Amino acid sequence: MFITGLPGSVKARRPRLSLAVVRDLREARAPAGPEELAAFETDVLAGFVLARAAAGLADGTISSDVVHLEQVRAWFGRPLWEMEPADADAYFGTVLRDAAKGTRLARSQTLRTYFLFLEIRHQIEIHQLTGRVAECPIDEMNRPRGAGRAALRIPPSAVQVAALFAGWRAELATCRKFSPAARNYAAARLMGDVGLRVNEASHLDLDDIKWDLGPFGKLHVRQGKGARGSGPRERMVPLIRNAGATLRWFIEDVWCCFDEDHDRPGAPLFCSERRNADGTAARVGNETLRSALAAAAAAHLPDWPHRVTPHVLRHFCASQLYLGGMDLVAIQQTLGHAWVATTMNYTSTPPTSRMPGSPARNAPPSACRACCHDDAPPPRRVPRRAPAPATGNGRRSDEVEPAPGRRQPRHLEGQRAAADARRRRPGDQRREDVRAVVRPPGQRQAR
Repeated sequence: MFITGLPGSVKARRPRLSLAVVRDLREARAPAGPEELAAFETDVLAGFVLARAAAGLADGTISSDVVHLEQVRAWFGRPLWEMEPADADAYFGTVLRDAAKGTRLARSQTLRTYFLFLEIRHQIEIHQLTGRVAECPIDEMNRPRGAGRAALRIPPSAVQVAALFAGWRAELATCRKFSPAARNYAAARLMGDVGLRVNEASHLDLDDIKWDLGPFGKLHVRQGKGARGSGPRERMVPLIRNAGATLRWFIEDVWCCFDEDHDRPGAPLFCSERRNADGTAARVGNETLRSALAAAAAAHLPDWPHRVTPHVLRHFCASQLYLGGMDLVAIQQTLGHAWVATTMNYTSTPPTSRMPGSPARNAPPSACRACCHDDAPPPRRVPRRAPAPATGNGRRSDEVEPAPGRRQPRHLEGQRAAADARRRRPGDQRREDVRAVVRPPGQRQAR
């Protein structure tokens, strides 16, 4: 192509496309062998555990995730990054077809979390070693459904729980080992009174009891974990429903049977009979408290058809607080729930207690039997203020008159006249009052 019409014509050439050799400057790696892949898989799993620990998850949650991954790996027979959606279909559709809904949900969530870790941390290394691109096999088509509302637990009634603890308390006088039995009894009473989780109760220290806070004292709940590995729910729990009296009896009469140093930092509230390496009392385990409560319920509550667990006592505490007049937000803060909807599932009360005429739900907060002692005086009700009597001109004495020299507001003139007419005339005079106040159609009001 030439450009003409100008002195000294210039020839413009079109650019030509050409191919060039591009060399990868990264270090070339030979295909990995079976031993190298096995070592790499172990390192990846160790990194996954460390990352979950850095995120603040409890050891039990991390161990549960590792168990889920190991079971899937044992079924698959190859590294998990080679798993495809068809493999997940076969596993969840055949192997876990009849498994519990919670098991299916937990295993699928663990797989999704593990593959997210692979995509963020080891995507390039897996491609260099195997030539594969790690992709989560759980998608919207095969993801297990059913993450709905939690199961409703109906706790025993107040009479049944009182019978349980009365029989358990009488058993302490004749039991073979007093101190462990009294410890289990005090821990169960505390969980039933203030709604602690079993891992929160077992992790309490002596220093967590704040006797001088509030009218009853408070518990500083620092450790333990919520549902689904959500971590500790740190809060201050008031020692209501005579929980303070139970703790005082336990600390003054029972705790000295396990340890002698009350001032030792980190001394557990509920001690075990085992000893630490330095000779101090160790902390009681969760299973010890669970098994002791189950044995006591089987002995002193034989008519109850279901198991009595610490979580059932937690539901019982929520129901009793709600029946006593405590509002849902206060119960949520006491139990350490993240959502008030969860607290609503815990308040399993009879239908009659939620009727508008129920005296328990209509009682003022100061009348809450869950927060007051039995010998406390009943709350004083303030009577309603009676309306002021009418004066001679038909108006009540508490009505505000216009200021001197000011006229009545225009929009109130007709209403005042109609009210005066109704007060002076006996019987039903509504039609005459309306005729006297409302102007006829077409007549304008004089200004």
